[in-house]
Amino acid sequence: MTELRKDYILDRWVILAPSRKKRPRDFIRQPAAVSASTNVCAFCRGNEKLTPPEIGQVSGENGNWSMRWFPNLFPAVEESGQKEPSTDNTFYTFAAAYGSHEVIVETPIHERQLWDFTSSELEQLLRVYVRRIEELGKRAGIKYVAVFKNHGSEAGTSLVHSHTQVASINILPPLIAAEAAAIKKYPHCPYCSIINSEKGSYRRCFENSHAVAFTPYASRFNFEIWIFPKRHFRQLADAAADELHGISEILASVLHKQKELNAPYNYVLHYLPAAEEGNFHFHIEVQPRLSVWAGFEFNTDIIINSVTPEDAARFYRGEE
Repeated sequence: MTELRKDYILDRWVILAPSRKKRPRDFIRQPAAVSASTNVCAFCRGNEKLTPPEIGQVSGENGNWSMRWFPNLFPAVEESGQKEPSTDNTFYTFAAAYGSHEVIVETPIHERQLWDFTSSELEQLLRVYVRRIEELGKRAGIKYVAVFKNHGSEAGTSLVHSHTQVASINILPPLIAAEAAAIKKYPHCPYCSIINSEKGSYRRCFENSHAVAFTPYASRFNFEIWIFPKRHFRQLADAAADELHGISEILASVLHKQKELNAPYNYVLHYLPAAEEGNFHFHIEVQPRLSVWAGFEFNTDIIINSVTPEDAARFYRGEE
């Protein structure tokens, strides 16, 4: 069973998931009845029986699936055990790592990566994100549904076939809680002002009628870039159709530049669930993983970034 544990005094949590150490590092192997020398990707079309039972899919040409999702074979969270955290002997706060963990296979084509997608295909993927967030977020005990993508081994992926992970959990992540608390210090949404400021700064990257992307002023990652809708809303589900299209166009531009870098990267959705009070501005953070955090970063929580956001923005704008 997975377990959720809190630091003695800091608002910092860990999930203990010992079963995940059995996770394959690249491809999933055929069942034992098949020759042990034969490796096969369980995410490719035709190998659907090698994954857990399908939850849903998007149909493509000729009735075949273009995207499909199912439970993660090696989940970090499980729908069993104690949902609410409790504390024993002052310092030991714990609960089950309660929730569900899913995989969205974004394409049936093994060699195709997300940076090869058109903006329309990315828009379809964002719609799937909305569906999974809404469905999983309604379940008892769930406080947040995390949507994240790992691309490349340096970014934590264990399968080369392109996919997104969706994990619901029984606490509001401290990072989201801290961001929401920081926003409350301002009379109005600070991100709305930041967007207006960065559109005209040296960190501007992409813009259309409904969305904007810029490299953040205090970037932690080499070539880090954030994507914001221009209109203020808290969740991706709140986006109108034209706004979702605009976000997808910007995301496509950002990912195409990641292909130029050939960079491992993560991207994550930041939003505030409807059940939580407070202001928030939905956004997507793309975090290329081109440097290694070492002792200084882990000792101080201060990141050394060798690429300035201004230089990164010039790359995104095609100026170098």
